[in-house]
Amino acid sequence: MRDQQLFQPQDYLTPKWYLFKSSKLGNVYDSIPWEQLSACLPKKNKGPGAPSWFSPQGMFGLMFLKAYLNLSDEKLIARFNTDWSLQLFCNKLLQDHQKIKDKAILSRIRTYMADHTDWQQLQEVLLQHWKTDMHNTHVLLMDATCYESYIRFPTDVKLLWESCQWVFEKQLYRYCKILGVKRPGSKYIDQKRMQMSYDRSRKKTYKAGRKRKKSLIYLLSKGLGQLQCLLNENPQIQLHLHERTYLKTIKKIIEQQQFLQQHPAKELKNRIVSLPKAYVRPIVRGKEAKRVEFGMKAHLLQVDGICFIDTMEFRAFNESTRLKLSSLKHRSIFGSLHQLGADRIYATNKNRKYLTEKKIFTCFPKKGPKVNNPAESQLRSLISSQRATVMEGSFGVHKTAYGLNKIKVKGEKREMIHVFFAVMMANAVKISKRKSEQAPLLQAA
Repeated sequence: MRDQQLFQPQDYLTPKWYLFKSSKLGNVYDSIPWEQLSACLPKKNKGPGAPSWFSPQGMFGLMFLKAYLNLSDEKLIARFNTDWSLQLFCNKLLQDHQKIKDKAILSRIRTYMADHTDWQQLQEVLLQHWKTDMHNTHVLLMDATCYESYIRFPTDVKLLWESCQWVFEKQLYRYCKILGVKRPGSKYIDQKRMQMSYDRSRKKTYKAGRKRKKSLIYLLSKGLGQLQCLLNENPQIQLHLHERTYLKTIKKIIEQQQFLQQHPAKELKNRIVSLPKAYVRPIVRGKEAKRVEFGMKAHLLQVDGICFIDTMEFRAFNESTRLKLSSLKHRSIFGSLHQLGADRIYATNKNRKYLTEKKIFTCFPKKGPKVNNPAESQLRSLISSQRATVMEGSFGVHKTAYGLNKIKVKGEKREMIHVFFAVMMANAVKISKRKSEQAPLLQAA
């Protein structure tokens, strides 16, 4: 594998290269500033594994292709081995007898990118490169959306039972077998039968659920105590990092569930809803189809159909407080800002005052006595229509075409970098289409 060759300058004269450059993927390739992006990574690859196989351009290329093709990691590597156009895109042309056998290489590249890059810096590089192909940069649209994580719908009973399974089956009983000691007494087998009976029941009443939670809280607290005693008596047992993280998460879960059991009417902040993705929080959206979503809330800005990310957080936040900062970001990149389109949630008195001082026209409905100016009403309606159709439509494109419907990537930073490359790849496709449409016009002129 290490005898693979990077794409050499003489390879630019081959028929493969000309066919690649005339394809849609080749147009996307031309719209990405590879040298500037590669400069954002460390000059020397740090850490074993994936970075040693690919150049910086190859790592960025794989991340873009992951979103462009909307494939799983394993299927993307299989496609990469048999498609020379993808290899040219990543600057890694394999020989006829070579192929990548490591199925986890893309996961390690994603981890390396998340640890050694700042997505805001990468976004600034891309926007500086693309802004020459953007028009109407004086108009800014903004809105927030939620990119959901791939987790099962959370309930307290499911969360407690998963924690009990991990403590007893994957830790306590496994270490008892390794050490050759007798299992400590518990009612885990009886509770397992009761849990199976509860899962099979079609109607899960509130009373039955509360009874199950009470039993599982008692079982989990007992199992944690027994596991801690076993670890104290056998110091040769060293938990791995992910096991220590799971154990810390389970201790936090039982604290929260005990609080909810004692205070059922009180609201609990920072509630854990998933054991493998403990950073995910419930986000109340108030939609008719989905009242609550579980994942990342992102505040996006759009200029001339090109989206860029203002912030991404795994918690609920009020996007109206980001208006002033978002407008300043727009001015720093594109210069002037004269028109702004946003939802009614942004139309607070504080935001209205700021926009009036900066002489920025908005689509917000007027307050007080209304003077109907036909030109202003028409412009306000046009901006509002663009925000509701073009911008919200781009959210649907991200989720359906670029793999952001249900994010299966695990890890807070890795999910963020995954969302970033998907949004930027959608922008690169739009920029490449504009350039390909303008090329015949320029040749005719």
